[in-house]
Amino acid sequence: MTVVVDIDAAMTRMVEQLRPMLKRDPLMVGIHTGGVWVAERLHQLLEVKEPRGTLDISFYRDDFTRIGMNPQVRPSDLPFDIDNRHIILVDDVLHTGRTIRAALNELFDYGRPASIMLAVLVERSGRELPIEADVIGRKMDLAAGEHVKLTGPDPLTLELQKNA
Repeated sequence: MTVVVDIDAAMTRMVEQLRPMLKRDPLMVGIHTGGVWVAERLHQLLEVKEPRGTLDISFYRDDFTRIGMNPQVRPSDLPFDIDNRHIILVDDVLHTGRTIRAALNELFDYGRPASIMLAVLVERSGRELPIEADVIGRKMDLAAGEHVKLTGPDPLTLELQKNA
């Protein structure tokens, strides 16, 4: 069973929460793959002037030795200096917190930002690490056997999927 989630409402909430941050001239960085799609949409809606960056955290995952190399590894692209800059780190789903931990490790390999704000389209239950989003499009408490899936980038759709 699949339920389609209203992604426009979630994006609108995120834009409203992020707009005050724009006074600090932030850099926006999306985490591959869904986070890049969400960051792209936010970047357009907020009319951010700076280029958008992308991170592929494949080499920073804590399960890299167990699951092996992701066959779709892409290079990270940060076309700016992050030292002393305010970063908006964007991902599609915050679940365990492990993806965000890996992204933070990679960001700090590029420099020392002044601050990092985490923006996620969906925050779901199941946290394993003490990581919290600053900006959330939608919160979801999911049961075992349920997960969310973002497809995109155009159109960008979000579905709640339940195992039968």
